[in-house]
This record gives sequence, structure tokens and C-alpha cells, in this order.
Amino acid sequence: MIEIKNVTKKYGDNVAISNISFNVNNGEIFAFIGHNGAGKTTLIKSIVGIHEFDSGDILINGKSIKLKPVECKKEMAFVPDNPELYENMKAIDFINFVCDMYEVSQDIREKNIVKYAKMFEIENNLNDVISSFSHGMKQKVALISALAHNPKVLIMDEPFVGLDPKAVFDVKEIMNEMIKDGKIIFFSTHILDVAEKLCSRVAIIKKGELIKVGNMDEIKGDKSLEKVFLELEG
Repeated sequence: MIEIKNVTKKYGDNVAISNISFNVNNGEIFAFIGHNGAGKTTLIKSIVGIHEFDSGDILINGKSIKLKPVECKKEMAFVPDNPELYENMKAIDFINFVCDMYEVSQDIREKNIVKYAKMFEIENNLNDVISSFSHGMKQKVALISALAHNPKVLIMDEPFVGLDPKAVFDVKEIMNEMIKDGKIIFFSTHILDVAEKLCSRVAIIKKGELIKVGNMDEIKGDKSLEKVFLELEG
């Protein structure tokens, strides 16, 4: 479980996120939506331990990201909206570098790298230098790196940006398989119809404040998620 408890993050006098609290349960795909600049990425980077925050706490399966950051990060994988990879490395070297950090055994990493490289159709590009890749190709490398160590918690910021339609389908299939094993998927997106069909729960943030959180069906009622979002945004 991810437990976000009264988290506030400021940049100087600017309050990026204000006293936010909600939980994400095991076996759940959870959507986090809001307009540009609403605070989505700030909260996500706080969850994964990139940003410090001013007050509150975030627990990953009962462990505080403030007090036990390494233990928390061992259970998580993070795919950012802009895949910031070591561009002078070959794709396979970068993936193995991430696997080394997570101490993934040789047999598990080989199995997962082959599986996901074939799925994303880049098995013939693994020995290419990352700097030669398009945004979508880099996103696929980031996804393989995240999935290769079988994380219990997968956190993604706009994961579908730059991906081709088949890769989008594959990512959705992966997400559905992961939650069958009781894992957690937490992601932000502007593609609201995907969130509506894929997610069991959703949180909506506006100007750093949480304005709605709950089961997808309860939040949208007999409307579309897009319609509800636009009404809440005013």
C-alpha cells in the first residue's frame, strides 16, 4: 500500500501541493489526474524519493520514504514522463545497470529483458546507443528497466506519451497482469478515456489541492471521467 499522509511541498513561497492525503491499495490501478502545473509530478517525485517535502509522510508498504528511503525504493520502479537515460550507453547496458542496482539475478533479468524487449519490438536495438533513439524508443527502454526487477509498486508519470499504439496496448496489458499478483500501479495521465477504462480508483488534483478521490464509478457516476474532470476544473 502507498499511504500519503498530509503531504505539503513548497518551492519558496509557492505551495506546490497542500496537505494531500490518500491511499493506493495493493492490487489496484490508480489514476492521478489534473491540469498542467496542478502538482502531479511534484507529488509523484515525492513518493519515489526524488523530492523532499515540507510536512507529512509517505509510506510504501508500511515504510517511510523519509526514514527508510533505500528500503522503499527497492520495492518501487519509476518511469518519468521524460525518459532521462544515460544516452552514451547502449540500451542493454543501461538496463543491466538498473538490474545491478536492484541486485537482480542473471536468470531473472535475462528472462524479463527478453520478454519485454520482444513485446516492445526493440530486441534488435538493444545494442544501439540510446542517443540514437526516438522519445518513444527511450520510453520503452525506461519501461524495460523498470519492469526487469519485478517491482511491487510501479509509478509512472504520463507513461503513454510518445508510445506507438501497440506499445500503449502492451503497457495496459502489463498493468493488468501486475495487479493480478497484488502489485500497485499508480500513474498520472492526460488520456482520460484510458484512465476511465483501466483504473479502479482515481484522484483529481487542482492547484496543489486534492479535490476528488475515490472509486472510478463513484467519481464519474453516469458521466464520462472527462466530463467530470472538466466540470471540476471549472
